[in-house]
Amino acid sequence: MTSITHRSDTVMSVDAAASLELTIEPGEYWWGGAVEDGRLMPFGVDAHARDLGMPSAAHEGETVGRPSNQSAPLLVSTRGRVVASRQSFTFSFSDGILRITGDDVVTFRAGSTLRDAFLAASARFFPPSGQRPPRELFDAPQYNTWIEHPYRPTQHTVLQYARSILDAGMEPGVLIIDDSWSPDYGTWIFDSGRFPDPRAMVEELHECGFRVMLWLVPFVSPDSAAFRELEAENLLIRDQDGDTAIRRWWNGLSALLDLSNGRTVEWLTNRLDDLIDSYGVDGFKFDGGDVRDFRSDDILARPLSPTEMCEEWARIGLRYPFNEYRACWRMGGQPLAQRLQDKPPTWDDHGIRSLIPEMLAQGMIGHPFVCPDMIGGGEIGAVSGQSQIDQEFFVRYAQVAALSPMAQFSKSPAKVLDAAHLALVEQAMALRAHLLPLILELADAASRTGEPILRPMAYHAPNLAHVNDQFFLGPDLFAAPVLEPGARVREVAVPAGRWIGPNESIVEGPATIAWDCELATIPWFRRGTATTIVASS
Repeated sequence: MTSITHRSDTVMSVDAAASLELTIEPGEYWWGGAVEDGRLMPFGVDAHARDLGMPSAAHEGETVGRPSNQSAPLLVSTRGRVVASRQSFTFSFSDGILRITGDDVVTFRAGSTLRDAFLAASARFFPPSGQRPPRELFDAPQYNTWIEHPYRPTQHTVLQYARSILDAGMEPGVLIIDDSWSPDYGTWIFDSGRFPDPRAMVEELHECGFRVMLWLVPFVSPDSAAFRELEAENLLIRDQDGDTAIRRWWNGLSALLDLSNGRTVEWLTNRLDDLIDSYGVDGFKFDGGDVRDFRSDDILARPLSPTEMCEEWARIGLRYPFNEYRACWRMGGQPLAQRLQDKPPTWDDHGIRSLIPEMLAQGMIGHPFVCPDMIGGGEIGAVSGQSQIDQEFFVRYAQVAALSPMAQFSKSPAKVLDAAHLALVEQAMALRAHLLPLILELADAASRTGEPILRPMAYHAPNLAHVNDQFFLGPDLFAAPVLEPGARVREVAVPAGRWIGPNESIVEGPATIAWDCELATIPWFRRGTATTIVASS
C-alpha cells in the first residue's frame, strides 16, 4: 500500500488500494460521506471515521453496525478542496490529518470556498440532469399512511384519511400508501380483500386533488407465487453457496431481487408500469435497498458491490417522476426525492436536532430535493410507543419542514393537536406557502446547476463554517429554527450584511444575537440592502 501526502493544489489521483493523507488547513471544515453523519459535520475538529462501503465504524455513544443510509464517495471542504471517487473509500479525521484509503480516489483544489469545491465536484462526478421531481412534491405537504395506519391500509382507511385531511382545511397533496397494500412483498398488486376497487379509489383521490404513490421494497416473500417465478428464472440473489439468499430485514425474512440483472429490472418495472396503466397510480416510494441488504460475496448476474446494488435500486426511480428514496448510493444530480431516514420523536441528536445537519449533508453529496422525514417523527416503534404527542415538538418539527424543500405528514395535525398548537402548525404551513415561489425557483435552479436548495452557512458565509443548526435557503435567506424544548430565546449566527427578521426588524451582521422566539416564531431572515427601509410594525 502506497502512502501519499498531498501538499500541492494540483489534481492528484490515488492508485488502487492506496492511502492518502491530507493536512487539515487552519479553519478548514469538511462535508460529505454518509448523510447519517450529518450531525457530526462539519468534520475536521473531532475524531471521526467512516467506511462508506460498510456499516459505520463506532463513534461516540454508538456501536459498530449502524448502516450507511444515503451516502457518496465525496468530501468537500471550506478551503475549496475535493476528495472523490466513483468507488467506495474509507476516511478518518484525527490529529489534524484526513486519511483516505480506497481505489481511484481523486483529490484536488477547486478554489477557496465550500461552494467552489461543491460546484467542481458536481460538474465532474454528479452533473445535474436538468430535471427535478414534479412540482406537486413541493407545492403542498405530502401525506403518508405509515404512522396513521401502519401495516393495515385499506381502501376505506385511505379514503377516510384523505377526507380527514381535507375536512381539516389542509391542502391536498401527494398521498403515499405505505407498507402492506399488497398481499406479499414482491407481489406488487393490490390486495383484493383490502382494496376491492383500487381504480375507483385512485380516481376519487385524484378528483379530490391528491396524487397517489405506492410503497415497495426489493424484497420477495419466500414461497409466494412471485418467489417461485423469480427463483425459477434465476432472478433472485444467490448466496456464496449458490442457494437463493434469504435475508432478515425489518419486516422479517425475504429473498432479494437481483438488480444486476436487466431481466429482473424489466420484471419489476413491468409490474410498476401496470399499476400506473391499470389503476392510475402516479409513482412509488422505493424503500429498502440499503447497502446493508447486500453482500460482497453474493452471486449475481454481473459482479456489483453492495454499494453498486444500492445504486441500481435508485436508478429504477428515474423511470418514475413521482418517487421517494431514503437509501441511496451516489446518484447525485438526479431528479430523486430524498427523505431522511425514520426519526424518533425526541429532542436530541437522533431526533429533531438531526434534521438540519442531515438535510445539509444530503445537499452536499448532490441531493437537493430533500424532505426531513414525517412531521413528528416516522420511526414507527418510537412513535407508536408514545403515551401522548408532545405538541411543542410537533410544532417545532413542522417549522423545520416548512422551510425545507419538501414537507410530509403522516399523523394529521388536526387529529393530534389542540386548537392552539394546530393554529401554529397552520401558521408554519402558511409561511411555507409564502416562500413556495422561492423554493420552486431554487428547485429549478438545482436541476440546472446541481446546487443544494438548503445550504450550510459556510456555503455563503465562510466565517460561519462551524454552524450546522442553521441553513441558507438560497443565497438571500437564512433560517435558524428552534430545536430545544421550552426554548423562548434562540442564539442566531448572523452572516455579514443587512438582514430583515420575521418581525421586520433589521439586523446587521456579522454578529451573534439572542432572538426571542415564542412557540409561534420561526427565526428566518431575508437579505436587505444598504438602503433598506422597513416600516415600523
